[in-house]
Amino acid sequence: MKVPIFVLICCLGVETAQARDVIHKGDIIVVPLRGEISPSLLMFLRRTEKAAESSGALAIIFEMDTYGGRLDSAAEITNVLNRATIPTYTFINSNAGSAGSLIALATEHIYMAPVSAIGAAAPVLPTGEDLPLTEREKTISYWTALIRSSAIKNGHNPDVGEAFMNKDKEVKIGDRVIHPKGTVLTLNAQEATEKISGKPLLADGIAASIIDLTQKAGLKGNIVSLNPSGFEQLAFWITALAPLLLLGGILGAYLEFKIPGATLPGIISAICFALFFLGHYLAGLAGWEVVALFVLGMTLVLIEILFFAHSTIVFGVVGIFLIVASLLWAMIDRYPGETFFPTGQMLAMPLLKLFFAMIAAAIVIAILARYLPRTGLYRRFALITSNPPGPSLAGAPREFVTAFALTPGARGSAITILRPSGKARFADQVVDVVTEGEFIAAQTPITVIQTDGMRVVVKSSG
Repeated sequence: MKVPIFVLICCLGVETAQARDVIHKGDIIVVPLRGEISPSLLMFLRRTEKAAESSGALAIIFEMDTYGGRLDSAAEITNVLNRATIPTYTFINSNAGSAGSLIALATEHIYMAPVSAIGAAAPVLPTGEDLPLTEREKTISYWTALIRSSAIKNGHNPDVGEAFMNKDKEVKIGDRVIHPKGTVLTLNAQEATEKISGKPLLADGIAASIIDLTQKAGLKGNIVSLNPSGFEQLAFWITALAPLLLLGGILGAYLEFKIPGATLPGIISAICFALFFLGHYLAGLAGWEVVALFVLGMTLVLIEILFFAHSTIVFGVVGIFLIVASLLWAMIDRYPGETFFPTGQMLAMPLLKLFFAMIAAAIVIAILARYLPRTGLYRRFALITSNPPGPSLAGAPREFVTAFALTPGARGSAITILRPSGKARFADQVVDVVTEGEFIAAQTPITVIQTDGMRVVVKSSG
C-alpha cells in the first residue's frame, strides 16, 4: 500500500514542478484557456500564474477560445488574475464568450484574432434558460460591481464590460452611442479595436498569432507554453473534500493509538493527510515545506506520548501548534510578494474548514471513546497484544476477581502504557485493564472504578 501512494505523490509532484523548471527570468508565458470555464481550469491558472511570478517571467499571455462556463469559477479566476504582479495579456483566438469575456477584462491588455468575438455574458441557468427575475437582478447586480471594478483596475471601459452582461446598459462615449439598450453587447475584432477619441474601445489591437502579438506589444523574450497537467481535476476534488480528509486523518490517528495492535487506521490516516497536502500542492496553495512542518509536529506529539507522558507537555503543545499551523498554511491562497502573515480574509475559509473538521472529529472521538472498548473488534485486537510474564486474571470469573478485591477503589499500578488498554499490577497479580479513553503511562498509580466480568476499568490516581 505504501509504495503506490509514494510513487503517486512523486509523479504528481514532478508534474507540478515542471512548470517552475521550464520558466526562466524574462520568459513570456503562454497559457491556454480553452473549453468550458470550470474549477479545474481555476486550479491550472492559479498554479501557472504563481509559477510564472516566482520565476521572474516577463508577462503572461492567456490564449482564449471559450464559449463560457461556470460563473463561480470565472469569479475565482478573475480574482486570481487581478492579483497578478506581472503584465497580463489575453489573446482571443476565436471566442471569448460569456464568462470568457469577464475573465478577459481581468487582464491588462486584450488582443484579438482577425476573426473573433467577445461578449454576450448574460447569466443563464445550466439548461440555457433565463434566470428567474429576482435571481437575475441579484446576479447582475453583483456581477456588475465585480466587472466594473475589474475593468477599471485594468484600464478598460467599465460601461463596455457591464453591457456584456446587462442588456439594459447603454454604452455612450461623448455624444456617440456605441451600444443602445435592449440587447447584451458582443464585439468583433474590428469593433473592439476601433479608436474613439484616440483610444481603442476595448482591445489594444488585432494579432494573427501569439508571435504577432508579442511583436505588436513590444514583448521580447523566450516564449514558453504551459498546458494542464491532467491532475487539475483531481486537485479540485481533493481541495473541495479537504474537511472530510482532515476528519479521516484525525480519526485514523486516534484509532491507531486507541486500538492496540491495529495498523489499518494509521495507514488510512497517513493516506488522508497525504491526499490533503497533495491536493493543495497541485492547486498551487501549498509547498513541500508545509508537509515538513506537519511531520515535525507529528514527531513532537509522538515524543510526548511515548517518552514524556505525565511529565511535561511542552513537546505535545508545540507539536499540536505546528500541526494546526501546517494545515492552515496549506489552505491559504498566498501569492508571491505578499506578506508572510496572512490577512483575515485569507484565513477565513481555511479556518472554517479546519473548525468544521475538528468539531466533527471531537464529536466522533467522544462517541468512540465511550463505546469502542465494549466492541468485539476492540477486544480482539486487545487480546493479541503481547503479555508480560507472570500470572494474569484475564478471563477469570467475576467471583474470583471480586474475591481478589478488584472492586471499585482498589489501587495498583500500570505495568504497560494504557492506551487505553494494557497491563496493571494489583498486589502480586497482573490484570488486563482498560481506561475510559485516557492514556496512562507505565508505573503510574491507578484506581479501579468499575468491574464487569473480565473487564476492569481504571483511572489514574497519581
